[in-house]
Amino acid sequence: MSDFDETHLDNSKKSFNGGLLAIPFPQPSPFVSALFWKFVRLCFMAPLFLLLGGLLPFAFAGGHDYGQALSKSILFFEAQRSGYLPSSQRVKWRGHSGLNDGKASGVDLVGGYYDAGDNVKFGLPMAFTVTMMSWSILEYGRQMAASGELSHAMDAVKWGTDYLIKAHPQPYVLYGEVGDGNTDHYCWQRPEDMTTSRQAYKIDPSNPGSDLAGETAAAMAAASIVFRRFNPSYSNELLTHAHQLFEFADKYRGKYDSSISVAQKYYRSVSGYADELLWAAAWLYKATDNQYYLSYLGNNGASLGGTGWSMTEFGWDVKYAGVQTLVAKFLMGGKAGHYASVFGEYQQKAEFFMCSCLGKGGGNVQKTPGGLIFRQRWNNMQFVTSASFLLSVYSDYLTSAGKTLNCPSGRVSPSELLSFAKSQVDYILGDNPRATSYMVGYGSNYPQQVHHRASSIVSIKVNPSFVTCRGGYATWYSRKASDPNLLTGAIVGGPDAYDNFADERDNYEQTEPATYNNAPLLGLLARLHGGHSGYNQLLPVVLPMPKAQPKPAPETKTPPAQASSSAPISIEQKMTNSWNYEGKTYYRYSTIVTNKSQKTLKGLNLTISKLYGPLWGLTKSGDSYVFPTWINTLPAGKSLEFVYIHSASQADVSVSSYKLD
Repeated sequence: MSDFDETHLDNSKKSFNGGLLAIPFPQPSPFVSALFWKFVRLCFMAPLFLLLGGLLPFAFAGGHDYGQALSKSILFFEAQRSGYLPSSQRVKWRGHSGLNDGKASGVDLVGGYYDAGDNVKFGLPMAFTVTMMSWSILEYGRQMAASGELSHAMDAVKWGTDYLIKAHPQPYVLYGEVGDGNTDHYCWQRPEDMTTSRQAYKIDPSNPGSDLAGETAAAMAAASIVFRRFNPSYSNELLTHAHQLFEFADKYRGKYDSSISVAQKYYRSVSGYADELLWAAAWLYKATDNQYYLSYLGNNGASLGGTGWSMTEFGWDVKYAGVQTLVAKFLMGGKAGHYASVFGEYQQKAEFFMCSCLGKGGGNVQKTPGGLIFRQRWNNMQFVTSASFLLSVYSDYLTSAGKTLNCPSGRVSPSELLSFAKSQVDYILGDNPRATSYMVGYGSNYPQQVHHRASSIVSIKVNPSFVTCRGGYATWYSRKASDPNLLTGAIVGGPDAYDNFADERDNYEQTEPATYNNAPLLGLLARLHGGHSGYNQLLPVVLPMPKAQPKPAPETKTPPAQASSSAPISIEQKMTNSWNYEGKTYYRYSTIVTNKSQKTLKGLNLTISKLYGPLWGLTKSGDSYVFPTWINTLPAGKSLEFVYIHSASQADVSVSSYKLD
């Protein structure tokens, strides 16, 4: 399916589906017992690889290099830059782009960020990205400085705020989009070659957008704190814009996508603007200590939903959980004034969110069998990184205040919040059933066909030949090969509800990255890399890979009816690890299925008996096992691997039927 066609599939490309839901879909029944998942996660098993041309090395070790992941995650923003690139640009395969943005409207709108894999500059997610990068620095800037990344992170923020200043040329005027998603998605061109519309769209008193203005005010206010010590004049400029934008948002109320209707298919404001008004007020109070914004939060908590909505998601559209977390910090820090009781209601809602993420609340978030937060099929990782950041900062807020979290299931220590946030990061970096890193360029097994125009087309510096609008689809989009440019640090959309992932460029739901996926991760990676520096709590202990027990392994045997070495399909099994858990020894078995014929293998059916534990890498179909959902065939000479774990000798695996074509 072409990128042009995708706009018709969902009326809100990157928004959450189904409206503003306080309680998500019920959590599915796990296909393995909690015991198995506990020890599988504990032992960092590497369960699955699709082998197309040789065995890939296992990616699992006793932990992750969070410092390296932090560096890469910041580098991604340089690949997303629009405008004139500076001499300090580190992503060398990118060039200048969008150099006439705003010119037709008589305003300079050169700069800013492309939101995801397209070439449109969407104001709402860009402002949210800046807010979350700034919050990351405010919480964990010390750790970023220790790792040498603080200046890069601040550069990333300033690239965004420089543009947002340009987009706000008058107190009651704000440009919220450059480019048109419909025409942009009709073309597959690198940004340097764009021939699509670069029309600019704005909000003003006659065409208001309180959500857009409010989020931009929050971004300016948060960034003003970041630059307060390093660049006071710039900080004051940002704060002036923040005050003006908040007044604009509050005085002229309305949804921005009613005024900028071209944004509706891509960044529809489902939650409305009430959350952004509170969000902006919270950041302005944090930036200024001005009692006006304290009173605004206290007097409007009920009417604008801050004390009413119990949320299980946080992202570019729905800010309530973020507002509630910030206000809870004000309360715990003694900054609630005479609104302590109201702020206590905000905190109750913040803790609802935290408990729900942990699975210890009244309406828990859905998780994949591998333990990843799951909200929607399209770019689910945005919710994972945002929620994990909130869990991390709230953990530290509680620790600083000497408090614990009260969930319906009982008291929860701050370290448990941080431990869960860490588990989400570790999943992203490769500790998952597919052993896939969902950060491009991190680890040895990461997405190669990213749904991203610039990275999927040869660099203009390598081949300056013009790439046409539709020619890009024919030549580059449909190309079944790795991207010519490495989009280092990009967090892609991620797996589905059952941990399945297809690394295909046209699989935009799973392989498209976004700036707002990365922004919250900056702070979280810095926190994990910095350890307990500056905090009263230690990070969760990373347990080493368990060593095999000294007792002999079960006797290896050849399963009956197994294909011989001369048969078209060969099956090879071996035990790759063993460990003891609560007095019982468990074994991890790897099984390689190889197509030794000269034809393509289709319709494979395997019979597996004497299996007493979880299995990854095949799909159960009746009494048989077939190809996993992400492949349909196995080419000649290629192999796939599946693994299983149980406390017995290896299972009996045999071929029951197959087709060769």
